[in-house]
Amino acid sequence: MNLKKSVGLIALILIIDQLSKLYIKTNFGLGEYINVFGFNWFEIRFVENPGMAWGSKLSDFLPISEPFAKVFLTSFRLIAIGFIAYWLVSSIKKQAPQLLIVAISLIFAGAFGNNIDSLFYGLIFDSGTTFNTQYNDWIGYSGVSQMNGAGYSNMMQGCVVDMLRFPFTSWTWPEWVPGVGGNHFTFFDPVFNIADMAISTGVGILLVFNKRVFPVVD
Repeated sequence: MNLKKSVGLIALILIIDQLSKLYIKTNFGLGEYINVFGFNWFEIRFVENPGMAWGSKLSDFLPISEPFAKVFLTSFRLIAIGFIAYWLVSSIKKQAPQLLIVAISLIFAGAFGNNIDSLFYGLIFDSGTTFNTQYNDWIGYSGVSQMNGAGYSNMMQGCVVDMLRFPFTSWTWPEWVPGVGGNHFTFFDPVFNIADMAISTGVGILLVFNKRVFPVVD
């Protein structure tokens, strides 16, 4: 795969990712959802992630303010994206296996897509019902956000928009099960987006096809 095809793949993922996020952000209230085709196991649900994976925040682990934590995290992601870009270009120049270039392109596109949210969404959307990093809490009116430039936060402090959820099955643990007895459990519960899917697919390729993407040279 050459650089032109790689850029085309990245652009395609970014366009789909951002269009889906913009649609959800401007048409769904926070927490609002629909069942796709009437299936209980496939939801479009509007969730915003103010921090890292699984909704955790850097300030949960370090004694720093949430606004600073958000800027730090976004800056770290930008640096990581730079390294991924270098890895991608270097791999193309070295004529690395095509599967490796596809995997890196997917990871780059996903990381870039989520960082667009962090960088700019706090500036271009009004508060709606969203996470305000200044107060480290969910605030706003119960409504749908508008893309009007009012801004609910500062640059590099936006929330990542998630919308895909596949709650395949759920149950309540029997009371006799230690630690979780009586608790409700849903599989698969996380809410994610197209960018997350691209990253997961890219990493999956690297893990599953390790010998193909990193051939041993005698």
